[in-house]
Amino acid sequence: MTHIDLARSLLERRRLLAAAAAFSATPLLAHGQGTPAPAPAQQLGGKEITVDGARTSPIPIAIPPLAGGGGGTDSLGREMAGVITANLQRSGLFRPIDPAAFIGDAPADTPNFQNWKAIGAQALMTGRVESQGGDRVRVEFRLWDVLPGTQIQGTAYSTTLGNWRRIAHIISDVIYERLLGEKGYFDTRVVYVAGTGPRGRRTKRLAIMDQDSANNRILSDGSWNALTPRFHPTRDQIAFMSYANNKPRVYTFDLASGRQQVLGDFGGITLSPRYSPDGGSIIMSQTRGGGSDIYVVGASGGGGRQLTNSGAIDVSPCYSPDGSQIVFNSDRGGDQQIYIMGSGGGGVKRISFGRGQYATPVWSPRGDFIAFTRFGGGTFSIGVMHPDGSGERILSESYFVEGPTFAPNGRVIMFCRETAARDSSGGGYSARLVSIDIAGFNERPVSTPTDASDADWSPLLA
Repeated sequence: MTHIDLARSLLERRRLLAAAAAFSATPLLAHGQGTPAPAPAQQLGGKEITVDGARTSPIPIAIPPLAGGGGGTDSLGREMAGVITANLQRSGLFRPIDPAAFIGDAPADTPNFQNWKAIGAQALMTGRVESQGGDRVRVEFRLWDVLPGTQIQGTAYSTTLGNWRRIAHIISDVIYERLLGEKGYFDTRVVYVAGTGPRGRRTKRLAIMDQDSANNRILSDGSWNALTPRFHPTRDQIAFMSYANNKPRVYTFDLASGRQQVLGDFGGITLSPRYSPDGGSIIMSQTRGGGSDIYVVGASGGGGRQLTNSGAIDVSPCYSPDGSQIVFNSDRGGDQQIYIMGSGGGGVKRISFGRGQYATPVWSPRGDFIAFTRFGGGTFSIGVMHPDGSGERILSESYFVEGPTFAPNGRVIMFCRETAARDSSGGGYSARLVSIDIAGFNERPVSTPTDASDADWSPLLA
């Protein structure tokens, strides 16, 4: 398979671009956010708990319903506990105990720890929901270390009824951080491309949802196909590629107003946008003849600057979290591989040397890994490597997988998996999102109402 053949098969979007030029991977983004200093890992029951330890021995935690005070708060307390339970269980690092095993009720203040020790709980969450009149509620929760019977955390939130799910996500993040010593990723959203229709005539709309698949909504009407949506690091905004008016170009989209605008008129096709870590600029590729180069422009479209001029196909740029380096893929060496360079465009260095061809590189928000798509031996793979190219590991491989994006804590990756789903006419396929831990365990499907691809994980909303 030539690099042009691979480019056209790696992502369906390249088949749409093939009439204009033969492209390599058009990437999916992970955010270049700096990593805050983590909280110390909790000494749970006198034993230090870490993420690595929780992978092999998930933390047993009891999450009873939050107590209610009438007026619908009882039901709300149960629903919030359900969201928190699902978040922690889905991470693979916690083992929520079946409520059928609970001995008695759990008061919002000091519990009877013997009841929770008896069922093997190491941690316990309790809380209450109280109406504050109108559409406002007060949510209180406490996190307990069961063995010594001590409180680890106690926090209260005042919010509107419509915001209850987000409070449940925030509580989940607090539990994750207090017990594991690292930021969580539950109070986040995922933007993606929703695909419908026959394979050769797909309609591709922008869509957004919470990380747990709730609150899913379509953002664009499908008049023109959209690809590679990417979150702004601090604003409620995305950059994406649109085929509006049959002229593929990069646009920005305001999530609050729905307003979109083209990011300047640069000639040729502009594609694979990604924001800088500070959100002040957008890096992207622009076609020239049979190749493409990498450019950086202001987030509003001004001040364009060319960073590469290799005469090859340079695409998929992504900043390092500190903004000092850029990873991209290129066929400048005769094959599609991953390179890094300085943010000004100098010091280009190849970092991928495994068997196969590489695409869709994306830098972890922690700065410790670069995730990628690899094709070789008839199989597509999702993997990670260190920024110097060392330590390459394959996390998942299949008939077709592509486009990794990191959770904001750098511990989980989401990507697209395509599977054959042949019907009586011999056609059909399914493209769905999947998440996996960076250690390669806990692979899980991500629910969407339609086919889904081109996912991008937001920073923490809180």
